[in-house]
This record gives sequence, structure tokens and C-alpha cells, in this order.
Amino acid sequence: MTRLFAPPRVLSRSDQRAFVKEALRRLDNPARRRFLKGAASVGAFALLSGCDITDGISAEGALRAMSDFNDRVQAALFDPVKLAEEFPESAVTRPFPFNAFYPREEAPAVDPADYALEVSGLVERKDGWTLDKLYALPQVSQITRHVCIEGWTAIGKWSGVRFADFLKLIGADLSARYVGFTCADGYATSIDMPTALHPQTQLTFRFMDEVLPRIYGFPMKLRMPTKLGYKNPKHITEIFVTNDYPGGYWETYGYNWFSGL
Repeated sequence: MTRLFAPPRVLSRSDQRAFVKEALRRLDNPARRRFLKGAASVGAFALLSGCDITDGISAEGALRAMSDFNDRVQAALFDPVKLAEEFPESAVTRPFPFNAFYPREEAPAVDPADYALEVSGLVERKDGWTLDKLYALPQVSQITRHVCIEGWTAIGKWSGVRFADFLKLIGADLSARYVGFTCADGYATSIDMPTALHPQTQLTFRFMDEVLPRIYGFPMKLRMPTKLGYKNPKHITEIFVTNDYPGGYWETYGYNWFSGL
């Protein structure tokens, strides 16, 4: 039987990288940026690398490699000073949707009297932060869009401390790679340091000028309009700075780690 097409050649990892690098070099700058923003997917990478994800390597391994590739591309494109769009208060979504991996009635009820934020890892000041101490810090507000991976968006008003200011206050190693979070509801996630230092990344204590409601993350959440919603942890109990990849709750199910907008 005559083959119409030669079987796909599986390239080595070094050959794949070289192939992609050369292909991107030949694109003009606008085309290269459009590709990296919109086409950094399994199909695009397989096309450029000549890698057939059904031959030579497992589909699971290929998808993991593509996810890692997407993370690296998004991180390379991330602009640490470019601001997400902000809106007038009249644009706030009412009611703002609740979203979690559990029903709203199961949102944790954190006792404010017993609460103290734990800070650990590559930081100089590891003393606990009570809510009174946190609320006493200078605060700013933003009205930004929350983008859910499920396909919906909503605009909310959030107030709190610029996370970059908080990291500097605790003497965090700003050259470290990651900042991780654990939460009262069992959730966990982590972000890259450039995102942590972005001017709109906020340790949030208030929603619509009121104490952050339980369903939206009391006593605090991390608000990042540059990330998809599931990267914005709620009910935070611990913040840690590290050079070891911390992963996260949804990341263990195959969600992209960087997840920038």
C-alpha cells in the first residue's frame, strides 16, 4: 500500500526548541507576537516542532510539555508595568458572582479574633499579621474585570494593600521565583514574582468599600486583574516566598500555571 504522506518525525527536545526559535525569528514582530499570544497551543507547537503527540511520547506527557511551553511563552510576554483596564463604579457587576470548587454555603467562616496571617520562606519578617495590623496598612482601590476560565466575566471594586508594598514590608527576597498561598478552604496556588510585583496585584480586604464578605474570600484574597480567576486565591492563611515550584490546586488537574490575560 502506497503512503501518501511520510510518517511524522519525532524531534528531540533540543531540535524542537531550535525549530521553534528559527520559525519565530523568521516572523516579523507583529506576527510573532500574535502567534505567541494566540497560537501557543498543542497544535501550533506540534506543527512547528514536527512532533506527533500520538507517536513516540504519551499524550499526557505531550500535553504537559505544551502546558509548560505555554507558561514560558506567557511569562516572556508579561509586561510588569502594563495596567489592566479599570472602570467607573457604575460598571460594577451586581450581584457579583460567587465561584469556588464548593457551594457558597460551604465557604469557610474564619474567626477574625483568632486570625493571623502566616508569612514564611525567603522573607526577613516572619511575625504573624493580625487583621488589625493588616487593616492599618495604606490601602488603594481598583475597579477591574474578573475573568473566569468558565467563560464569564464580572467587574468588581476591590480595596487593599499593593502586594508589592507588602512584600517589601516583610523583607521578601524580590529576586525569588515564586510566591505561594495556602487558604482556609484547602485551596492553594502560586504566582511568579513579576506578577506579584505588578502594581495592580493587591492583597484585598474590602469589596465595594465593605469588609470582604465571606463568599468573596474573608479575611483576604489576592486580586490580580492580569490573571484568570482561579489564580486569585481567597481566604488566605499563609503567604510564602520560594525558589521551589509550589504548583497549586487546579494545576494538579492540568490547568496552566501562569494563566495570564
